[in-house]
Amino acid sequence: MTIANASAVTFAVQAFVTLFVIMDPPGATPIFLALVADKSVKLRRALAWQAASVSLVVIATFALFGRFILNYLSISIQSLQAAGGLLLLLVSLDLLTGRSADATQKNGANIALVPLGTPLLAGPGAIVATMIFVGRVHDTSHAVGLAVAVIAVHLAIALALLSSTTILRVIREAGVTLVARIAGLLLAAIAVQMVVDAIKGFSVGW
Repeated sequence: MTIANASAVTFAVQAFVTLFVIMDPPGATPIFLALVADKSVKLRRALAWQAASVSLVVIATFALFGRFILNYLSISIQSLQAAGGLLLLLVSLDLLTGRSADATQKNGANIALVPLGTPLLAGPGAIVATMIFVGRVHDTSHAVGLAVAVIAVHLAIALALLSSTTILRVIREAGVTLVARIAGLLLAAIAVQMVVDAIKGFSVGW
């Protein structure tokens, strides 16, 4: 293995680990379970793949055009982070009050798009991290390494969500309600942290 190849592999591993930690597939599974509890097994599996696919498309789009999009719309990373946090906070309140299933059925909403695909998985943190890694790409081998890392992370996300659906067969209705409440609490904490981080970012800019 040449030095260049070793450097590209190290770069890919760093990108994979960073994105995996930020996107946190295991941490997303309780929220996923709470949102798909009333779905059929076939639909749960489809939603798991859709959520990972949506996240991949969002991350890839910002990797390629992120700086142009944000600059063109005059949107700061902090604004994006605050907006994502507020959106997740609304979803968490629905989970805590038990209104998520009813709202989804009435509106015909696809939870794989929002909130799972984005901003939970492809959130501001993952978007910013990807844009930073894109800025560190020096040659084709590094670009390929980053692409492989991003795809590998989303395969891990899909597998984590798919494997989690078997839990619903065991915990049944009472367990689903408990998972939904816990997921709502976790999601609320994530949302508040995103807003706090955004405020800190704004204060530094001032």
